[in-house]
Amino acid sequence: MNPAAPYSSDGERRLWRLPEACGALLRQLFAESPADRWHLSFQSFQAALTRSAAKRFGESLPGPTAEKIQEYFTSLHTKDLVLACACADGLENAWNEFVAGYRNHLRASAAAILRRPASDPAAIDLADSLFADLYGLSGGKAGGRSLFRYFHGRSSLKTWLRAVLSQRHIDAIRAGRKFDSLDDGGDDGEMRRVPELRAVDIPVDPHRAMYLQKFREALSVALASLDARDRERLRLYYPEDRTLAEIGRELGEHESSVSRNLERVRGELRATVEGLLRAGKAVVNGAMPGAAGMLGMNDAQIALCIQYAAEDAAIDLDKLFESRKTKNSSGPDRILES
Repeated sequence: MNPAAPYSSDGERRLWRLPEACGALLRQLFAESPADRWHLSFQSFQAALTRSAAKRFGESLPGPTAEKIQEYFTSLHTKDLVLACACADGLENAWNEFVAGYRNHLRASAAAILRRPASDPAAIDLADSLFADLYGLSGGKAGGRSLFRYFHGRSSLKTWLRAVLSQRHIDAIRAGRKFDSLDDGGDDGEMRRVPELRAVDIPVDPHRAMYLQKFREALSVALASLDARDRERLRLYYPEDRTLAEIGRELGEHESSVSRNLERVRGELRATVEGLLRAGKAVVNGAMPGAAGMLGMNDAQIALCIQYAAEDAAIDLDKLFESRKTKNSSGPDRILES
């Protein structure tokens, strides 16, 4: 990529060129995915994974090794990513399957966000309002950029959709606060002039810091609850930034066993974190300082916690693991969005 020209002529950020060494794995993942069911092309699949890698690793130089990129690809929710990619490409059978499989989930998530029954019209409207952007409608016409282009497979599609709905609801509340109510006329009988609308910088979610703090506390407790060997696996993989082969040599395990065990531990860790956030209480002996009075979260709030944590570089796994090394942390998204 040319640093001086990060965008193409049509305004889209230029994509990485993946190392040739990744080609065989891409073909394997494509063959193992349900792409044939939706008639998704390999080119679209490759472009989706390239966007995902670009989002994950950023544009810093030197870039990641082919081995690190391949490890990342094997951690993705490939089936969900393929479905999203097929929908973004406008493949009708994929879109029909998405609507049939996710409409009720979207409405249930919207109901949780609004704290209303799933049958409430407001919940239905919030959920269904997302379909136009997912389909890629622009100004009521097809052909716009599908919101699916921003799904990178790092979390499940259901988790990502909940987070998108939550953010949309928050944005709607903020937008409503930008306008003051206007009477038809003033006390002097003169019509009041409506000020012209101007661009307004919408601030970040005011609850973001609180969500990040709760996530950090829950993650710290969840890590402490793991047995020593599982903590060591995570410490080597994240703050120490070791490869699977290096971890295998360190722990006396085959590389494939390291991968399976990391996947297991990530699942256990995520379940524990979500449980702590949902319960909103300390576990034992004040293990989570200051958490005794913490209110529990609903699914939409938990999704936001995970989304913010994945985006925020301030959550440092080096500190949570008390690592003696200071390599750059890969961020909690690798743990919680496996």
